[in-house]
Amino acid sequence: MQKLIFIASLFLIGCVQNQQVHPPVGGILSEKDLNTSKNRAKNLNQVERTQIKEWIINQQQQYYPMSLNYWVNIENLQQNRRKPDGEIISYEYDIYDFDWVKLYAKPKKNLNVQFGRFEELKAVEDVLRYLDKNQEAIILVPSVLAFGTYGDNDKIPNDMPLIIKIKVL
Repeated sequence: MQKLIFIASLFLIGCVQNQQVHPPVGGILSEKDLNTSKNRAKNLNQVERTQIKEWIINQQQQYYPMSLNYWVNIENLQQNRRKPDGEIISYEYDIYDFDWVKLYAKPKKNLNVQFGRFEELKAVEDVLRYLDKNQEAIILVPSVLAFGTYGDNDKIPNDMPLIIKIKVL
């Protein structure tokens, strides 16, 4: 009887189909997969930038392009002194969709963080480097500079461009 159970077990194990193994997130992708992802991001960014430009045309507020490919409501902001790594800053911001629907009830707030050592959206970090204490700005951020393909796993879905109202404390 034990031999029969052993042979049946081996037979069942031999019948199991192998499942395709996918690389883990952050794992190795083929050149084709990398090119597909790169082209998707490039095309999505172009579409979003066109949509944001059209949105800006219909606004009473002026928005100006920044070198990192987002827009800010302060003209010539990059002419201000750029804060270097190591400088300390406190700030808060609210996140909206392009219908001006606030996505989180409370602002995201960070106190006494050091440039070069905090994790933040690149557009948020970039605009903070040019803002002075108590200064506010509105930035328009394509999804590639926001939460990208995966969203924030909470209120922000994948591939969502954002409006961010930020204030230096």
